[in-house]
Amino acid sequence: MDWTHYRFVSRWPLPVPAPVVYALLERPEDYPRWWPQVREVTRLDGTSGAFRVRSLLPYDLTFTARETRRDPAAGVLETALTGDLEGWARWTVGPAEGGCLARYDQEVDVTKPLLRRFAVPGRPLFRANHRLMMRAGRRGLRELLGTLDAV
Repeated sequence: MDWTHYRFVSRWPLPVPAPVVYALLERPEDYPRWWPQVREVTRLDGTSGAFRVRSLLPYDLTFTARETRRDPAAGVLETALTGDLEGWARWTVGPAEGGCLARYDQEVDVTKPLLRRFAVPGRPLFRANHRLMMRAGRRGLRELLGTLDAV
C-alpha cells in the first residue's frame, strides 16, 4: 500500500437546482468567500489557479489546479492537481430529490515532505482533516445558497 496515496469521495445534498450549484463551483476564485479552509485562490489564467488550503491540522497545502474538463450539460468540473498534491479532482453535480447532489471525487498523491514523512502514523489524522474540510465546505455552500434565496 502506498501510504501517500489518497482517494476521497464526498457527497453534498443541496436544496437548490444543480445549475445553481454548478455555477458557484465553476468559480474557484470565490471559494474563500464560503469555504473557510480554502484560504486563497489566485487565478493564473482562464483554466488554472493556485490554491492554498488549511484545515484543522497546522499545515498548508499549496497546489495548482488546471481545468481538464468543463461540461455544464453533464454537470462535471474536473481538474489536474500539481504541487503538494499530485492527481485530479472532480465535481459532478446532478439533480436529486429536493434539489441536487454535488459529488466530489479526488485521487491524489501527497508530495509535501512533512506529510510524506508522517504518512503512516498520520494517515488517520490526514483523512479526518480532509473530512472536516469537506464538512465545512458543504456547510459554507449551504449558507451561501440560503443567502442567495433571500435575495
